[in-house]
Amino acid sequence: MHIKIPRITISALRGGSGKTIVSIGLISSLRNRGYEVSAFKKGPDFIDSCWLKIAAKRECYNLDPFLMNSSQLLDSFLTHSMGSDIAIIEGNRGIYDGMDLNGSCSTAELAKLIRSPVVLILDVTMSTRTNAALVLGCERFDPAIKLKGVILNRLGGLRQERVIKESIKRYCDVEVVGAIPRYHNNPFPQRHMGLVPFHESGFAMEAIEWAKEMVERHVDIERILEISRDTHPLEISISKRGERVYFRNLRVGFIKDRAFWFYYPENLEQLRQIGADLVEIDSVKSKELPQIDALYIGGGFPELHLEYLSENIKFRRSIRDRIEAGLPVYAECGGFMYLGNYIIVKEKKFPMVGAFPISFFMESRPQGHGYTVLEVIKENPYFAIGSQIKGHEFHYSRPQIAGSVDLVFNVKRGKGIYRGMDGAVKKNTLATYSHIHCGGEKRWAEAFLALAHRYRKNLIKMQKWD
Repeated sequence: MHIKIPRITISALRGGSGKTIVSIGLISSLRNRGYEVSAFKKGPDFIDSCWLKIAAKRECYNLDPFLMNSSQLLDSFLTHSMGSDIAIIEGNRGIYDGMDLNGSCSTAELAKLIRSPVVLILDVTMSTRTNAALVLGCERFDPAIKLKGVILNRLGGLRQERVIKESIKRYCDVEVVGAIPRYHNNPFPQRHMGLVPFHESGFAMEAIEWAKEMVERHVDIERILEISRDTHPLEISISKRGERVYFRNLRVGFIKDRAFWFYYPENLEQLRQIGADLVEIDSVKSKELPQIDALYIGGGFPELHLEYLSENIKFRRSIRDRIEAGLPVYAECGGFMYLGNYIIVKEKKFPMVGAFPISFFMESRPQGHGYTVLEVIKENPYFAIGSQIKGHEFHYSRPQIAGSVDLVFNVKRGKGIYRGMDGAVKKNTLATYSHIHCGGEKRWAEAFLALAHRYRKNLIKMQKWD
C-alpha cells in the first residue's frame, strides 16, 4: 500500500540554532491556515515534543533511529501521519551528527529513510559569506539528501542578509526560504534540558503565537509547502497480529502531573491497544493510590516539586504499601528517583516513597546523558535473561545506595545506577534510569500487562478466601 504525505524535515548545523521555535511557528501557522499537521521529533526528546504537540493540537511522535529499526520507523511515521495534510519533522543536533563516522541515527539518515526534503536553519550570528561555504558543504557531503531550502536565523541587519543571500545564490543550488532577524524578547526560556516544559510556562499559548507571527513575517511558507509536496509515495506494510497477547479491562495507572510527565505517547497507546484502561494520577493532589492493577511512573522533574511530593505522605505510603503487596510498578528516571528514600538538594533531604534504599543527590552537571544499551543478566518480572534493551538516560541525580538492592541489568552503554549496573527490582517493581520506546521494545507492554493480569487474579483469590 503506497501513501503520499507532504513532508518536510527541519534541521540545522548544530543544536541551539532555532529548529524548535521555527518548527513550532511553522506548525502553528499552517494550523491557522486550515491544514491538519502531524508533528514528529527526531531522537529522544520529551520537552520539544510537548511544545510541538501543543502547536499541532495533536500528539507529537518521536522518530528515533537508535531505538527503532528502519521498518519500525517507517511504520510509525506513516501510521501517525494518516489523515494529516502535511508532516513536519524536527531534527536534532546537526543534520549529519550521528552515532559514528557513518552518521548512523542522524537526522540526515532519517530524512533519507522517509524520503523527506530538508530545510536547514542557519544561525548566521557574526558571519556572512562563510554561510555559503557551510551550505555548499552540506549539499556535497551527502548528495542523497534532498536539501531544498535554507532559513537564515538571528540576522543582525539588512546588509548581512543581502550578502548571505547573494553568496548562497552564487555558490549553492539551495534557495533561501526565510530570513529571521535576531530577536531580543524570546518568550521560550531555556533550561538544562532545552526548552522549559510547556506546562511550567504560564504563557505557553502566547509563546506559540509569537513563534507563529515570527515565521509568518520572515519565512516563505508557500514555498515550504511547495517543497513539502515534491515527494515520492512511501509504502506501508499491513502488519499481522500474529501471536500477540491481548488483555481485558486492566486498570493501569500512570502518574502525570507537574512532576512526572515524560511519557512517549506510543508507550501509553500500546498499553491501551492491548487491553489497558489507563488511569491518570496526580502525585501532588491525590490522597492515595486508586484501585489499579499496575502503575507506570515516567520521568520528569521531581526535583523541582520536592516540597509538594514529600508533603503528600499518605500518597507516598500507599505506593510503598502496594509495592510490598506485589503491585506491578514500572518506573523510569524521575519515577525511579521518586521510589527511593530521599532526594537531596543542597544538603536538604526530602523523603520520597522509600521502596528502595537509595538516596539521590542533585548535581549541577549531568550524571548520565545519552543512549543506553542494557543486557538482562538476572531474573526479573519484565525481561528475559540474555535479552538486550535499548534506551536513553538524561539525569542530574547521583544515586547513593544504603542497603541491599537487586540490580538486574548490565550496562553495555551508558552510566546506569551503580558500577555498570541498572534495573532495580523489588517483587513486581522494576525501576531504571533508562527510558525505553515501545516502537523498538515490543515485549515491554505485554510483560507489564501480564503481570497486571496475574496481580488482579491473585487479589481476587485473596478476597474470596477472606
